[in-house]
Amino acid sequence: MLNAAIVTLACLAASAQGQQPKATEVAPSPVERASSGDAPDDPGPLATGLSPAVTHAAVRKAAKTVADWQLARAEPLFNQQWTFAALYDGMLAASKTTGDPKYRAAMVRMGQRFDWKLLDARFPHADDMALGQTFLDLYLEQRDLEQRDLEQRDLEQRDPVRMADTKAILDRLVARPDDPAKLLWWWCDALFMAPPVLARMSEATGDRRYLDYMDREWWETSASLYDPAEHLYFRDSRFFTQKQDNGQKLFWARGNGWVMGAFAKLLEAMPNDYPSRAKYIAQYKEMAERIAAIQGKDGLWRSGLLDPGAYDLPEVSGSAFFTYSLAWGINHGVLDRAKFEPVVKRAWAGMLTHIYADGRLGSIQPIDGQPGKFKPSASYVYGVGGFLLAASEVDRMAGKR
Repeated sequence: MLNAAIVTLACLAASAQGQQPKATEVAPSPVERASSGDAPDDPGPLATGLSPAVTHAAVRKAAKTVADWQLARAEPLFNQQWTFAALYDGMLAASKTTGDPKYRAAMVRMGQRFDWKLLDARFPHADDMALGQTFLDLYLEQRDLEQRDLEQRDLEQRDPVRMADTKAILDRLVARPDDPAKLLWWWCDALFMAPPVLARMSEATGDRRYLDYMDREWWETSASLYDPAEHLYFRDSRFFTQKQDNGQKLFWARGNGWVMGAFAKLLEAMPNDYPSRAKYIAQYKEMAERIAAIQGKDGLWRSGLLDPGAYDLPEVSGSAFFTYSLAWGINHGVLDRAKFEPVVKRAWAGMLTHIYADGRLGSIQPIDGQPGKFKPSASYVYGVGGFLLAASEVDRMAGKR
């Protein structure tokens, strides 16, 4: 836990810079805590039949092993929280990667269970918008299928339901005036939760209001939290003056993983002629270079990025989102393959060493807003979602080699 005196100093420093002192995060609800994962003392043996080879067969086997285990455990606990939103994104990717439709079918059942609605009690909190990514992906996928098969009239009538509530909430968001005394997205995790939803809504509707709103808010957050010297994001204003034990600045792996994952999703949905696209690519490349430079010898990254010796275990959720984003950059010609493919390969191989025989993916930090320690068996749904997204891009990378 953070020392109270350090937090006080950080808050004072943030206030001096015109920032609002912020809590670590909205306190996780009992639902979030109980359903998102666990860390048993005896998780059983590690898997022995997985290969780190970057081939379709090897990557898809690893993805299916983890996805099958997680789906069986998680589906009875599905909810609308941000913790599960990343898993849902990963499950959709898993169906495309493995060719098995059961993961996508589970996402359709999830959407139907919740009437395709987001949580709304904390509007305009970004975490509660994250589920919209899956709803919009399913909407766009269904629309594309209908365009190829005009006989599916029953599907056509259900299409708008999948995006209607998300659109209504985003319409309220883009019409909401900013509070000049308070950043909307004051923590870097938020850049994964809401901006990709706005970008996908712009893609779905052809309305650039959503993209323009996202663009303004992204760069306001970046101006506050992005360190232009380190090319990393502070998790929030509490960390501006904090140091690791080795004297380095404190940057959280999963927080920066959320940002890197957001770049992949945003740039995928953003038109090539969007005015500020080059600015996103420039920051993405800066971060990619920095992330690659601090990769651990085991291929993974520690919870505190600049003091790896302070943490016994690598942190797999942040590592998974880094892997996903870097592989995406290679596949889309944004990052140099010769330089970054070895980074992705080492990271992919490293993550496979944390898969257990039953499919559990371990070494994932529990819900938090700062670096921390955890058990080797710790497995949480958002980390699995990141792993499955990474698998989808590593599989594509295998096909382009």
